[in-house]
Amino acid sequence: NHFNMANHTDLPISKVAYDLLVVATELTKNMPRDFKASVGKEIRDECVRLTVLIFRANVAGDKTPYLDKLLERAQVIELLFRLSKDLRFISVAQYARAIALTSMIGKQAGGWKKYTASSPAASRSRPG
Repeated sequence: NHFNMANHTDLPISKVAYDLLVVATELTKNMPRDFKASVGKEIRDECVRLTVLIFRANVAGDKTPYLDKLLERAQVIELLFRLSKDLRFISVAQYARAIALTSMIGKQAGGWKKYTASSPAASRSRPG
């Protein structure tokens, strides 16, 4: 029964994804204008897409496709942050802060995926 399901904003992974969006917004606001409009916007858009996938995974009967896409989005975000660091638009410390969050998201999504796969009943709930 989906009425008993946790609101996606209550999931720990949602909190980390929101924190990542905040960090992405902070880190991209001081980028050069052309880079901010292209790669900076893409970083922020990918963070929003990641959050949407968390919502979709939470309400889906089969969470695996959404969690796979979520893990892929996290890798794309890491790539874009790495590019930003290598081009010196963000510092190594800022990069490390962002990657700590994407890593956390990856670990939580991986755990959620394993939990869902290990228990047929779990596909309709979430890990504690």
